[in-house]
Amino acid sequence: MYIIPAIDILDGKVVRLREGDYNQKTEYDVSIAEMIETYRSNGTEFIHIIDLNGAKGDFSNQKQLFEIISKTDMRVQYGGGIRTIEQVTNLLDAGIHRVIVGTQAITNPDFLAELSREVGKKYDYANRIVIAIDVLDEVIKYSGWMESSPIKLMDYIDKCLALGFFRFLCTDINKDGKLGGAAIDLYEKLLSHSPFIKLIASGGISSMQDIEDLSKLEIRSVVVGKAIYENRITIEEIKQWNLRAMSSL
Repeated sequence: MYIIPAIDILDGKVVRLREGDYNQKTEYDVSIAEMIETYRSNGTEFIHIIDLNGAKGDFSNQKQLFEIISKTDMRVQYGGGIRTIEQVTNLLDAGIHRVIVGTQAITNPDFLAELSREVGKKYDYANRIVIAIDVLDEVIKYSGWMESSPIKLMDYIDKCLALGFFRFLCTDINKDGKLGGAAIDLYEKLLSHSPFIKLIASGGISSMQDIEDLSKLEIRSVVVGKAIYENRITIEEIKQWNLRAMSSL
């Protein structure tokens, strides 16, 4: 299991939200470029970047963000406001390693089928699509976690799998930003239902013990954000963990 450090961007600043609430944000006195360079210089090869403005349809961050991303050789997992097939394919063609799709996949019943047909034209593009599943009490949330979907969680996973998508980013909103531990029970349910999905865990990570606990499940990677900024997990610990993870592959 690989640790992927997270950088969440709101109004051009590095932030973390609590339970996805834009009114409960913590700003950090560090620039996006500085954060990326800190991870890169300490041996991290993979980062998770979310444009929180984009998630609400405001793309004011994108020019600055993509100028910064274009200057790094790190692999980027990117999400926030991906609304069209063209956006997805343009990002992949431009070298974004993974693109996260969320709201559009839920609200537009044809989106995933169209995306499946499009990414099927190019080798490995399906492996580079991440389906975001943001969950509150097993209800899927979207549009910056402000709206609820009537689609049942397991039914949605089955739909995605049937269309050829198998990499999922699952965030338990109850856990997010609280540093209270990961959603072990939720991940166990998902993996019990679909043992072969490539699951990325997110939300609630507070310590390396949480990482150890998650590693006992068949989880491919885990996104860690606030625990790093609050000095609960050090970059050196991430470096050492990921070196061991890579050597065991």
